[in-house]
Amino acid sequence: MLALTRRMNVSRCSFTRIAGCYVDGDGDFDGSFNVNFLKLSAEEKKRNIELAKAVPFAATNVNLKRYEFSQEDMRPGTVWQLLMALRECGLKNDALMDSFYDLVMEHYQSRRSYAVYMFHDRYDIPAKAADKERLWESEAVFEYLICVICPLADEYEPGAPECGFLFPAYTDGGADLNHAAVFQADKDRPHRELVEKILGVK
Repeated sequence: MLALTRRMNVSRCSFTRIAGCYVDGDGDFDGSFNVNFLKLSAEEKKRNIELAKAVPFAATNVNLKRYEFSQEDMRPGTVWQLLMALRECGLKNDALMDSFYDLVMEHYQSRRSYAVYMFHDRYDIPAKAADKERLWESEAVFEYLICVICPLADEYEPGAPECGFLFPAYTDGGADLNHAAVFQADKDRPHRELVEKILGVK
């Protein structure tokens, strides 16, 4: 995860887009947004990066655990297919985003209003020579999504993320399309519905 966490600041961040929605205390949709990340102000970038950082900065195998999509989980019509489509379009398809929001609102358990934020990034994985020295050209691109679900601290102002995920998981220097890394802020009281109902992973 160090390859990703080193990039989680305003000067080095390469997020291309951020999209999200707000859900009121009754579980009803309360608005959404979808913008080019580069068009945000420096302060807005910093504030949103702090939300996204919760996932890759979490303690591995404690607050951040890897879950597998089975072959059955990757069939047409599954959330895996939806995530792959969102990754491919870079979050630019509002209809796909609405489908994801509907899935979250159907299953997420919360007595408070909350926000769902999704980030898209393309990370150029640097090539290395045989002596491990970094070369200038990229070896591959890790294209991924980070999602966080946050209680609202104020109107349309998200607090610290309660849970979220990284898709696909980052394994051995590249994309692991069969897995997602799921974040739970409280490991003793996790949002199991994120794993079992929303992502449908094991």
